[in-house]
Amino acid sequence: MILIKDGCILTMEGKKYEKGSILVEDGKIKEVGENIVAPLDAKVIDATGKVVMPGIIDAHCHLGMWEDAIGFEGADGNEMTDPVTPHLRAIDAINPMDRNFEEAYEGGITSVATGPGSANVLGGQFAAIKTYGDRIDDMIIKSPIAMKCAFGENPKRVYNNKKQAPSTRMATAAILRETLFKAKEYAEKLEKSKEDPSKKPTFDMKMEALLPVMRGEIPLKAHAHRADDIFTSIRIAKEFGVKITLDHCTEGHLIKDVIKEEGLSAIVGPSFGERSKFELKNLTFETAGALNKKGIKIAIMTDHPVIPLQYLPMCAALAVKAGMDEEEALKAITIYPAEILGIHDRVGSIQEGRDADIVIWDGHPFKLASHVDYTMIDGKIIYKRK
Repeated sequence: MILIKDGCILTMEGKKYEKGSILVEDGKIKEVGENIVAPLDAKVIDATGKVVMPGIIDAHCHLGMWEDAIGFEGADGNEMTDPVTPHLRAIDAINPMDRNFEEAYEGGITSVATGPGSANVLGGQFAAIKTYGDRIDDMIIKSPIAMKCAFGENPKRVYNNKKQAPSTRMATAAILRETLFKAKEYAEKLEKSKEDPSKKPTFDMKMEALLPVMRGEIPLKAHAHRADDIFTSIRIAKEFGVKITLDHCTEGHLIKDVIKEEGLSAIVGPSFGERSKFELKNLTFETAGALNKKGIKIAIMTDHPVIPLQYLPMCAALAVKAGMDEEEALKAITIYPAEILGIHDRVGSIQEGRDADIVIWDGHPFKLASHVDYTMIDGKIIYKRK
């Protein structure tokens, strides 16, 4: 049992304790409040003058898929041999012993959604995982969490070089539609086979992987930067009645009224860095704040390794500098990504019953000079600053 006492607690649930305490037991938050009395044998962490918050969450990255300082041997995020690979699973490529995991939790990032890159029209299954552990099977929060799909420049660039489709945006959309139509037919045949086994279709691993999407259990995780690509992703999702999240959403601020009208969430970023391709010409840190002020639920992401994970708080701070509300920016790296990913019953806030993923800072997390003093995941102190 651990008692974190007398810290400034940012619960991300609408309540702030200027001098509050958290009691942790069996990996969960048992109690949050003031003047908590803990058993005599509890380990006590004095958080006086410190900021205590939920573990930070990145809703879109590729942690463990491109290993640190290795190159091809550690690059396992894009299977660039087939534009349709929904049956690939992130958990089969993630290496938890990669150095970037340590850098992540030392920077206060305790959970991420990680998965395939954007080379393929359908890239495979994302997973939500904790950032500490040796075996990926023990780190999973939820898998699959989403199905990666990609629009815009990346798929057409990869396959144009191979002299095959898609080499245009039309082909990207057509391939996605064709695959979703096949998945719909496959699902219908499986349903009919419950009454008539003779109608059961031949096993198809790609179609099996898409069943959670067709049933509405997980969303398409749509890589889309430019406004027209965002519109295409929305159009196709509506055609097939599937859920979708708008990932990157670089030009989202230009079409915020439509995104609001469609009732969608956005995972914004990476906003830090150069405009390396044409579809990033309107890249700005103002996007997150503009969408948030419109009433759109947003998460801020790094797209690690594009931006190293430990700099996610810095990205949120830069969004604040560009006009976003500070409290909303904190939520955009805690409770909002948890809600968008559908894992808010476990992580993203400090309240009774949640996983004890807690970070203690020596200053406000948006101040570049602030340090993480403690990181706790599942009630275990996995990092303590010397």
